[in-house]
Amino acid sequence: MAVYYNDADPAACAWLRELIAANLLPDGEVDERSILDVESAELRGFAQCHFFAGIGGWPYALRVAGVAEDLSVWSGSPPCQPFSQAGQRKGKNDDRHLAPAFLRLVAACRPELVFGEQVASAAVLGHVGRTPRAAVEGPTEWAWFDALAADLEAASYAVAAADLPAAGIGAPHIRQRLFFGAVTLEPGGLGDSFGAGSQGRV
Repeated sequence: MAVYYNDADPAACAWLRELIAANLLPDGEVDERSILDVESAELRGFAQCHFFAGIGGWPYALRVAGVAEDLSVWSGSPPCQPFSQAGQRKGKNDDRHLAPAFLRLVAACRPELVFGEQVASAAVLGHVGRTPRAAVEGPTEWAWFDALAADLEAASYAVAAADLPAAGIGAPHIRQRLFFGAVTLEPGGLGDSFGAGSQGRV
């Protein structure tokens, strides 16, 4: 079964095609359109879909890990610029805040597993990410992960995340990243082992 790759950067898509041709990535269809232009009906027949695919880090990792190419799994690591020091930090008001488009497709297509990563900034984790909730007074500010988790939970996924540094696996820099994962709670899905009615973050 072919894999679907989506990235709006033509250079990244050219790399993807070269890596697929060299059999370093699973065979698949490379789509250069913006995720905003992708419709859920176009994704039927693909077990694996990789959005913001770059040069295929997630599908390569799945292959190295021995994950079957027919497993229903999607990856999506939306642009970090709206929330990173390198960007203008416009947050959810930035045109590059594309997580909602990714979540729209997830909700429509219902893959069993969903995962990805994002820069671990205060705008992503929220101020409560590093402060005990009991110590936070007043309404909490909007945070990327809270919005992501709320949308996934509303679509009957269990969600978990971890703030991990690149230094944790031997890199010579900190580079904090938030890695998230979600599993469907629908009967018969991989998350069915959590039990019926057990929605919420794991």
